[in-house]
Amino acid sequence: MEENQKFSLIDRLRSFKYAFNGLKLFLLNDHNGRIHVVAAVIAIALSWWLHISRLEWVAILSVIAIVLAAEIINSSIEKLADVVSPSYHPQIKIVKDLAAAAVLIAAFLALAVGAIVFLPPILSVIR
Repeated sequence: MEENQKFSLIDRLRSFKYAFNGLKLFLLNDHNGRIHVVAAVIAIALSWWLHISRLEWVAILSVIAIVLAAEIINSSIEKLADVVSPSYHPQIKIVKDLAAAAVLIAAFLALAVGAIVFLPPILSVIR
């Protein structure tokens, strides 16, 4: 990109179009992404049902965003790696495994936050 390019509102709006197209592609083509979206919908419904606090909402929505962003980045890396090296390559495997590990860490964080937020009120409802 040219360094001295002037600001353009049209270009900024166009970038939103590209980003929303990326979300559409993610939801249509990424099986793991759809699983994360279903989990997010369940977490949001549970949050609403349990009337969690504002701070708990921030925590839940933050981990949802982190997991989805990690999965999108992971999918991007996988797609790019498949173009760079269509056949098996041990270095590409390492790159893909590292990207998948990032999603796993984000998912573990989401599970931990979900347990901290949801378990106490669920246990009090059960009792």
